[in-house]
Amino acid sequence: MEPKRIADVMGGRAVLRKSVTSVKQLEEIVGDGLPKEALRLTVRRVFDQPSDVTRHIYRIVPEATYKRRRGKLRAIESERTERLARVIAAAESVWDDQADAREWLTTPHPELNGRKPVECALSELGARQVEDVLDRLQYGLPL
Repeated sequence: MEPKRIADVMGGRAVLRKSVTSVKQLEEIVGDGLPKEALRLTVRRVFDQPSDVTRHIYRIVPEATYKRRRGKLRAIESERTERLARVIAAAESVWDDQADAREWLTTPHPELNGRKPVECALSELGARQVEDVLDRLQYGLPL
């Protein structure tokens, strides 16, 4: 997945305050700590309802921590945000439509043991499974 697409899901230059054109740049931005706004925008890319947005934000950063946190996320929280943004960017690339990608991400999938791709993306191994399914869809490989 192109680093620029991942960065765009997180708000792009306006939020990240830098252009991202390489994996190295993305890694540096994530390592320095993403702005809280990047997490909110990433989750909003999938969910419309404020309650769903809030619930999923708190699955990445616990509620009390999120409310206390000023400015930037910690490295681990930033990595979780980037992972989710990477899966969202991949889905949008496969479906070539944000609404279709959103529907796919929030619908249980048999290749993910009936779990929703957005739920699987909360762990590294789950995100890899989702990316594998997306790769097979992208390249017409059997599921």
